[in-house]
Amino acid sequence: MADIQDAGRYISDGYSFYTERDAALAEEERRKVDYLKARLDYNNAESILRIYKKALAERIFKSPVGLFFLREMQQYLLRQPDIDPDEVDAIQLYVSFEGEFRDQSSPARNRVKPAQNPGPGKSPALRISVIANIGLAAAVIAMFAIALGAKQANILNYERVLTDRYASWEQELTEREQAIRERELEWNNKMQ
Repeated sequence: MADIQDAGRYISDGYSFYTERDAALAEEERRKVDYLKARLDYNNAESILRIYKKALAERIFKSPVGLFFLREMQQYLLRQPDIDPDEVDAIQLYVSFEGEFRDQSSPARNRVKPAQNPGPGKSPALRISVIANIGLAAAVIAMFAIALGAKQANILNYERVLTDRYASWEQELTEREQAIRERELEWNNKMQ
């Protein structure tokens, strides 16, 4: 990954990085730079301009190693008579150099203070959450009670409703059978 690790610092291509990930990124970009340098056609400034613009647009280089290479390309393009200097875009840096080094405390950390904990049960958001949860639990219990008491079959009371329905049909059939037997008996008595 990095060329050398020196007392907690990571070195790549002459730069000392704060983290191993930064050094690994720089090492990867160094390989990209070596690859591009071997394949760039310095006789064709237009192709170098296209590669330069693509590298800027896609933010291919982020470490100082890659940014130094972009600066070399930029200077080469600005020296070319057939390239309009307005076409050579500035190299965008996506970091801030204001403030102190990473080793020291960050000014942003000094400005941002942790939220004060008002204590258990004293937060308005917590109260609202508890009240909402109690209301939702009551609604769920009410829905179960309504579903259990319903006369229509549902997932909670289907067995009872179906048993009651079949029991009533069985009773009706038994009563009809009894009525038919009585009429048969009467009819048989009249025929004799």
